[in-house]
Amino acid sequence: MGDDVAALLLVLATENAELRQQLGAAQDMLMETAIDAGHLHARLEVLQAERDAWRAEAERLQADRIRVG
Repeated sequence: MGDDVAALLLVLATENAELRQQLGAAQDMLMETAIDAGHLHARLEVLQAERDAWRAEAERLQADRIRVG
């Protein structure tokens, strides 16, 4: 029975090591994804500000055209 227990412990230790390695890889990918999401969020805010500026300019030009028209 001692050999069976030792073999089982070896299998469990090996599986545990593999799972820890997979967890580390998953954590690395999650960190990279979070960083990418932060960059995308910042870019989205810039684009929204540009959109708002263009919208305001279009509204101003339309109002000028109506006054002149």
